[in-house]
Formats: sequence, C-alpha cells, structure tokens
Amino acid sequence: MITFLLNRLTTQLLNEVWNREFTMKVLLTNDDGIHAQGLWALYKRFAENHEVAVIAPDRERSAVGHGITLNEPLRTTYVEVNGGYKGYAVTGTPADCIKLGVLEILDEKPDIVIAGINPGINVGVNINYSGTVAAAKEAALYGMTAIAVSIQGTQAISYNDTAFFIEVLSKKVFEKGLPFGTFLNVNIPDIPLKKTAGLRFSRQGVKLFAEYFEKRVDPRNRAYYWQGCDSKFLDNSPDVDSAAISNNFISITPIKCDMTDYKVLEDLQNWNIEI
Repeated sequence: MITFLLNRLTTQLLNEVWNREFTMKVLLTNDDGIHAQGLWALYKRFAENHEVAVIAPDRERSAVGHGITLNEPLRTTYVEVNGGYKGYAVTGTPADCIKLGVLEILDEKPDIVIAGINPGINVGVNINYSGTVAAAKEAALYGMTAIAVSIQGTQAISYNDTAFFIEVLSKKVFEKGLPFGTFLNVNIPDIPLKKTAGLRFSRQGVKLFAEYFEKRVDPRNRAYYWQGCDSKFLDNSPDVDSAAISNNFISITPIKCDMTDYKVLEDLQNWNIEI
C-alpha cells in the first residue's frame, strides 16, 4: 500500500507536468449518455488546453460491461448539448463508441481516452460490469492510454474538482505511459480535493457484495424481480480500492486486459490429461 498526501502529489505533478505546456488529443466517453453531467465537466476542463472529441452513447448504458453491438447497425448523430458543446451520440455501448471512434470517426488515434466522470464508484467486482471501465479497457486493447474515472455517490456535486485532478493526472500518465493493455481505474470521493485524505494506489477488491433479488408480482400475477445489493463494502483490507474510498482517499488501480492466470497456466502443464 502506497499513500501520498494530496497536496504533495498535486505540487509534484504541477511542477513536473503543468509547467511544461503541451496539447493532448483527448477522446471522452462514458456509459451515462451524451448528456451526462460528468462527461461535460471533463469536456469543459480539457477543452481549455487540449483538442477534445466526445463520442458517447445516445442514452444511458450503465452496467452493460464490455458488450458490443453485432446484430443491429450502429448510427451516429452529431449533436449540440449544454449550450453549444458538440459531440457524437452513438446508438451503442461505450465499447462501441471507442471502436467506432478509432476506426471511423476520428482522423487519428487520440493521445489519451478518458471515460467518465461516472456518478457512483466502480470498485471491486463491479469493475466487471461497468460500461465506463469497459470503454477504458477497449481503448487499452487498441494500444491507447486510458483512464476510467468515477465519483462517489449518484448525486455527486464535486465534478469540477474531479475534472481538475483528472487533467493533472492525465498529463502525468501521458508523459510516463502505461504498458500495452493496462489502464487506470480512478475513484474519487465526492468532496473537495483539499478535504480528501490523499491519494492511494490500490488493488481491485474481489469479494462479492451482499446481493439479493426483490420478488414482486405484476397485475397479471406474473413474478418479476429487481436486483439489488447492500452498498456496504465487505472487503476492508487497507490496500483495496473500496477501503481507500471508504477512508476518503482517491483510489488509483492499474487494470490489465490480459486476464490469464499465468500460475495456473504453468500448473496445467503438469496435469497429464490424456485424450
């Protein structure tokens, strides 16, 4: 577990990166749709200093994971939202947005892809379901630097502070680079940056939430179900992402697209399976 005080980190990043003026080509997306507040908070921040393109689903696509559209056509509309901001609305998933952006819409690959700002944190096993995280993962599969960013709470208010931090972080990531197939999953408490406990580099938690289904009956006497879960985190190990957020740290977790278990792969060679 590595922890930095935020003021120390911010000062270091500002001194090393901010003062070296350069412009990045930035692609923004999310899973909450083209009109999402967090998406345009990032746009307003990055558009001041960088070339920004927005390609996002035409409506909310939360929890679609890494799904892509194969059985129906994808359509794009160049739309104007939020008093003049423009972007492409896609009738598909966040992963579709990345594929279509790289292969058709954009003239060249962006320097960095940022997915978010998602209201509601994406930590632990929920990383597997998140469309926001999947967009960053898709970008990493295409060899692009990528960050998925989420903020705590579904009624978040600290979007501007989060967008500021992500710009600072993205410049550092752009300078240092990430290995092919690795992206960063960032989760931020919904409080002013100066009030956070600092920055923590965390691992992904793997314990399941306490899940349940609420059974109901419709007017035709047919059963239907609403899925839910206890929002309390079950994994309180100090080095996991959920614990960092619970203690008001900004959590940064490097995620790999290669899901191979190399230890088990090595062990399998000794199984002597006969066919």
